[in-house]
Amino acid sequence: MKIRTFLCVGMAVFAFAKAYPQQPATSASQVQQGIAQKRTAQQNSLVKNLPFENIGPTVMSGRVVDLAVNPDKPSEFYVGYASGGLWYTNNNGTTFEPVLDSSDTQNVGDVAVDWKSGTIWVGTGENNSSRSSYAGIGILKSTDKGATWKNVGLTDSHHIGRILINPSNPDEVVVGVTGHLYSSNDERGVYKTTDGGKTWNKTLFVNSESGIIDIDHDPANFNLMYASAWDKDRKAWHFEGSGSGSGVYKSTDGGTTWQKLNGFPSGNGVGRIGIAVYDANTVYAVHDSQFRREGDDKGNKSNGALTKDDFKTMGKDAFLALDNKKLNGFLKRNNFQEKYRAENVKAMVRNGSVQPEDLAKYLETANTQLFDTPVVGAEVYRSDDAGKTWKKTHDGYLDDIYYSYGYYFGEIHVNPQDDKDIYIYGVPIVASKDGGKTFKSIGAENVHADHHALWINPKNEKHLINGNDGGVNITYDDGENWIKANDPSVGQFYYIQVDNEEPYNVYGGLQDNGVWVGANTAQENKSWHQSGQYPWESIMGGDGMQVQVDSRDANVVYTGFQFGNYFRINRETEDFKRFNIKHELGEKPYRFNWQTPILLSSHNQDILYLGGNKLMRSMNQGNDWMAISDDLTNGGKEGNVAYGTLATVSESPFQFGLIYTGSDDGKVYVTKNSGGSWTDISASFPKDLWVSRVVASEHKKERVYVTLNGYRWDDFKTYVYVSDNYGQTWKNISGNIPMSPVNVIVEDSKKENIIYVGTDNGAYVSVDGGTSYHAFAKGLPAVAVHDMKIQKRENHLLLGTHGRSIYRADITTIQQMDASQSVQLFEVASLRNSPRWGNSFSMWGNAFEPSVAISYFSSYAGKFSMVVKDANGKELQRMPLVPQAGINVLDYDMSITEKGKKTLEKANTELNIRKASNGKYYLPKGMYTIVLDGGGGNAAAATTTLEVK
Repeated sequence: MKIRTFLCVGMAVFAFAKAYPQQPATSASQVQQGIAQKRTAQQNSLVKNLPFENIGPTVMSGRVVDLAVNPDKPSEFYVGYASGGLWYTNNNGTTFEPVLDSSDTQNVGDVAVDWKSGTIWVGTGENNSSRSSYAGIGILKSTDKGATWKNVGLTDSHHIGRILINPSNPDEVVVGVTGHLYSSNDERGVYKTTDGGKTWNKTLFVNSESGIIDIDHDPANFNLMYASAWDKDRKAWHFEGSGSGSGVYKSTDGGTTWQKLNGFPSGNGVGRIGIAVYDANTVYAVHDSQFRREGDDKGNKSNGALTKDDFKTMGKDAFLALDNKKLNGFLKRNNFQEKYRAENVKAMVRNGSVQPEDLAKYLETANTQLFDTPVVGAEVYRSDDAGKTWKKTHDGYLDDIYYSYGYYFGEIHVNPQDDKDIYIYGVPIVASKDGGKTFKSIGAENVHADHHALWINPKNEKHLINGNDGGVNITYDDGENWIKANDPSVGQFYYIQVDNEEPYNVYGGLQDNGVWVGANTAQENKSWHQSGQYPWESIMGGDGMQVQVDSRDANVVYTGFQFGNYFRINRETEDFKRFNIKHELGEKPYRFNWQTPILLSSHNQDILYLGGNKLMRSMNQGNDWMAISDDLTNGGKEGNVAYGTLATVSESPFQFGLIYTGSDDGKVYVTKNSGGSWTDISASFPKDLWVSRVVASEHKKERVYVTLNGYRWDDFKTYVYVSDNYGQTWKNISGNIPMSPVNVIVEDSKKENIIYVGTDNGAYVSVDGGTSYHAFAKGLPAVAVHDMKIQKRENHLLLGTHGRSIYRADITTIQQMDASQSVQLFEVASLRNSPRWGNSFSMWGNAFEPSVAISYFSSYAGKFSMVVKDANGKELQRMPLVPQAGINVLDYDMSITEKGKKTLEKANTELNIRKASNGKYYLPKGMYTIVLDGGGGNAAAATTTLEVK
């Protein structure tokens, strides 16, 4: 199932969105201070060495924003993912390596490479203006292929549109800065450096809300270049994707000075523009026109059937005179509830409880105007006189390219060898061989929709590399057939869930990649190419959202896609039940968040909650619904995005009907009687911030946690609160979390003073109830953590990231850690002896190396040894350690010394421990003692046991 979300920006609401007061954006200096604090926090963290393992999935990939390909060796290229970092391949996409993991962000807008020196430039902060387009921290530069990175400036840019490197002088670089997404700022426009990024000059500035989204230069002349400005403004409730600041500019001196081109469309309807330069005279542009269509007839009908719009102006008498059969046809065709049939509705109109226009409103939601504003959409223009004049290349409209959210797209490419061969893309990718007169789709069944990047091989015009919301595709026959190159684990998860199966499954909803489920033990390798079955399964399309799993039967799953479209799925029978949640005829439509919250009651798995602007409840697995509250938000705001909606719901495990809700506009409510009455408990919080989580405690009935997120105001501060009296009073427990918007908070399932927090730039744990926090680091890049779940049976913490899929860690050591002790040695999992240890199945294979994780805690850094002893206390193996303060993990390969071998054989004459093919001796079956030796004397020591079965 592929669900499209349409964003049509009507001119009537342009002025409205900017009328609301703006929260102050976090300054660049504050952001840089937060980055420095995180580095320090990771160095001092007691859990920095606790390993996190990425468990995938990979096959569905994530949103690609840019490609940088070596033209002399096209099997070598870099791929920039919107929030998943930068990845490198030198084998044509067969495998990739992450090269941005050592940096302070994984948010990428554009990538440029000087292939002669290998220098990489990354403009951080995605250039698309999506609801999950994360801000960056400026321009990053690496001269060692990504081993290290240096921030070379433009730290308040937030989002980078394009980077151009002078082929003749790699120190001369021109950057198009898009600027802040949710606030105005002055660090936007065109910037140029001639000293490799040591200094920058702003060479073009339009205004504080118009940035540069694209730049291209004449392939034969770097001095001749064109830039497109984009006037936009995103708010949580409204996106304005066009304005008078948009336009095309030209430079003849390498971006030092600019002149606006007057021949291109201008005015408030000019949206995002992409540029492609063929030569000194020929330039193409693709334009997301937000001007209204002339003579649009989409609402016309040819069969005489009633339409929604008919009722908007219909009077009472005309309505009552309608033929009942015709009216019933409209009601059934539009899925009105059974109680609304012609005679019943006429009776309601007759007595004045309903007006004819209410039938139109009944079909509308807060998202209706995303669909109903007829704009021109995608247009292609060409200039043959170096930008003096422009002519549209095609007749009519290019429908079904952008649909009506061109802000998410906007690039055009021209074949370097053929000025008539061009490509544009939005939801599909299309090509024209006649200069834009006609277009043909070149997508395929293994090519995802929503395209953002393309590279055309200058030496082989049929060789294309494409980047889209589903990863990377490669073709060698101009789109007739495509290869899928989805090796990296870069899924953009909104939400994750776990069940209690053996092994337990992990579920998750992804940006534009639906809902997936897989065993947590699923191996992320290519063995599925042989079996024909990828270990993760797609169970829902669209933008994947929240998931609930019936604890009685894991086949029963509740999930859906954006804006409240949810289902009950039986995975065994493949039965899908769509929820029909409608307001009453005559009432205002419900509003549903992009990520509508759902919750199965822990007290009764037949009871399901779903948050609109009111809280809905079903007592029978979603078959029937009723609202158990009034509006629990500030009431919404006029705009083209649903706002004033519930974003989070939690029910106390101690009491049925003790429910908390949090809204996207800053409201938190509580009911103690299943919705009989509600109390606003958010008066003391900062106003208007998104309530990212409200969580009822598992350890104390009166306790509740709240996290607020200011990202949609460009406010990046941390907001974490706890109450021990049902929200009557609150305590700020943000502690020392480095500044970053907070997405999620989770209580430890075993110890009430341990809490976990996920932010837009990493994850943290507090072992003292929020007084102080420790940063997770090992295996985790600086990526947005959207969700966390604890699998209680296995004691695993799962992180759902928006850019690097899902991570897993065992949190037993955190629960058992005692910082008052000098050293601790934690329980070690048993291992089963195998003849495979140290051997291979054939003379051609590598030897199998066993491993067991031995976790220990030290309150100080020093020189230690990990010693393996037999039942008689005789030493079998000694491994030197240099632990850091905090939790450490040693991966022990189960080997013993030759002396240890003889010791065991002497104690048990029946043993004959043979040397493995890799030259090592391994522990046989038995019980052993592990000793953490601090050096003897008064030095600290700890012991545990290891069983080999």
